[in-house]
This record gives sequence, C-alpha cells and structure tokens, in this order.
Amino acid sequence: MPIIGLKERDFLTKEFSQKLVNDVKLVVFTQEVPCIFCKETVEVCQDIASVNSKIMVEIYDYVKDQMKAKELRIDKIPAIAVIGAKDYGVRFYGIPSGYEFTSLIGSILDISKGDSGLAPKNKDLLKTLDRPIHIQVYVTPTCPFCPTAVRLAHRLAIESDFIWADMVESNEFITLAQKYGVMGVPKTIINERQEIGGVVPEDLLVLHVLNANREQEPLQPR
Repeated sequence: MPIIGLKERDFLTKEFSQKLVNDVKLVVFTQEVPCIFCKETVEVCQDIASVNSKIMVEIYDYVKDQMKAKELRIDKIPAIAVIGAKDYGVRFYGIPSGYEFTSLIGSILDISKGDSGLAPKNKDLLKTLDRPIHIQVYVTPTCPFCPTAVRLAHRLAIESDFIWADMVESNEFITLAQKYGVMGVPKTIINERQEIGGVVPEDLLVLHVLNANREQEPLQPR
C-alpha cells in the first residue's frame, strides 16, 4: 500500500517533471532484524521513485553489506544517502516523515541540479575549507522549523566536498540525542564540538563551519 497519498503524489509529479535535471539515487540501508521504521523508510523511497524515472532506489542490508555502508559512511539505520552525479555527503537517518518529507524532496531536487543555491559570497568562503566538516541536524517529524535547518546543512554539503551533513531523527536515535543534549529541535552539531540551537541564517552557519575548520583536530575525510 502506497505511503504517499494521491494529493502528495500529484504535487510531486508536477514538481519533478518541472525541476528534476539529472538522475538521483536513493541508497537505503536497512536490515532483516526488526528495525524501527526501516520498512517504512524503504517504502517512502520506493514511492518517491515511482513518481519519476529519474529517481532510483538501491537497498542494502546494513549487516550483510558492511563494505557498502563503510564506503558511504553509514553508521546507523534506517539511513538514506541521496546521490547524484557524485556523492555530495547528504544523509538522512531515520524515516523522513512529517515535515522532514519536504527536506528529502528538497535535497533530491538540489542534488538533481548539482547546485547548492548558496549565495556567491558563501560559495567563495567555503572554498577556503581544508579539513573535513561533519554537520548533524537533530529533528523531529512534527517540527515545522527543522526542514529549514536540514536543507541549509545539506546545501553546504552539496557545495563543498569537505562537508557531509546528516538529518538525524531524535526520537529514533534517543541515545545520540541524549549525548548531544538535544532538549529542543532543530539542534545542529558541527564536528561534535559546536552546538547551534534553532534555525540560523545561511551566513551564520557558514561562519560556524569556518570556525570549526580552524579549530578542529583532523577528521577522516569523506
């Protein structure tokens, strides 16, 4: 039974037909052992792919396909890696439901274009990065402000090969949410050191990333 309703499907049909440029692959990691929302995450991706032939789905078992998981830096499930002409480092951990469904659709469209849409000055600033930057945005499906934070983090990842960015659904990864003291969402963590509460403007997030680039110890590049 389709997860996406008829109204949403009609909307996506129009959006994709007008805005998709190049092919996009949704690489989904699940496992045979019961996993909260793994089955539903696969179904969401398959439903989206059924709307337009430029979107494809690959499904991997997190346990059996550990080499693929390591290649794509997947460390928990359910997970979606959104890949276009290259792997931009855009990840979704947890089912992209509620408001986060719009984050996934937005990232698909951005990656299809291969353009972050960032301001030219911020694109230039990000060219100065010389160390890996990992951005995690903690969200809940009922948070109307979270997609703005997720989309911005993903756009930075699209712009720079030094950045990879994750949406992390707090209710599905409670241990991680507790580790980072997520009391409200969205909450953004950069390189496990810098914390940003709420939604911040593009310019400010770029400045936080540049600061992390100066202060961090070396991380494993993606």
